[in-house]
Amino acid sequence: MAVKALSYIGVNSDKLEDWSDYSEKCLGMQKVDRGKGTLSFRMDDHKQRLAITGDTGDSLAFVGFEVDKKEDLQTYAAKLESKNIKVTLGNSSYSDKRFVQELIHFNDPQGNRVELVYNPMKDTEPFKPSRPISGFKTGALGMGHVVLHVKDFNKVVPFYRDILGFKISDYSNTPISLCFFHINGRHHSLALFGSGKIGFHHFMVEYNSLDAVSYTHLRAHETGRNLVWRLVLGKKEG
Repeated sequence: MAVKALSYIGVNSDKLEDWSDYSEKCLGMQKVDRGKGTLSFRMDDHKQRLAITGDTGDSLAFVGFEVDKKEDLQTYAAKLESKNIKVTLGNSSYSDKRFVQELIHFNDPQGNRVELVYNPMKDTEPFKPSRPISGFKTGALGMGHVVLHVKDFNKVVPFYRDILGFKISDYSNTPISLCFFHINGRHHSLALFGSGKIGFHHFMVEYNSLDAVSYTHLRAHETGRNLVWRLVLGKKEG
């Protein structure tokens, strides 16, 4: 029984034009037509990696993690319910909406919606980035990582560590509590940031080339986006 990768994330936002501009023109994702009021993006052969719900809130809507085997869903469901955590089995229409064969969903101790999924659907059409990039580093490493604000570390860390079986990569209490979890070869697929808040901090995607990173940085700067860190490239001396 194992959770093996971050499969997808969903974001609550009604700023669809902003997300479309950011995800395509800045990040290079491929927008997929799913109908009015929502957005869906590809990064590789998976049918969906990022979804924008169209709902107000500018918050995390859901986060989906892939399990290794179909039976793992029932095993996790039994383990969660033994801890008095309500688990719901997604029906076929719900699974179709997430483009997976089967899923269960529940909330973590801070109310974040977590979905465990089996067999994400692959698209027969090749991934077509919206700008010239060599692609994203996904595969066995999953979509990337997601970071959540945490108000009560004593409840949230044991939930992911002891119940879901995530492994701790790094941990710090100074100057602020941080906990990084890995579920595959990526250093972390989930991190908890002890800000004293509840909510979504950020998500990360990884490119296959440094050129894509530098162009994205340039594009973000040109479009006036608020950059927390700036990229500085220089020649190594010696």
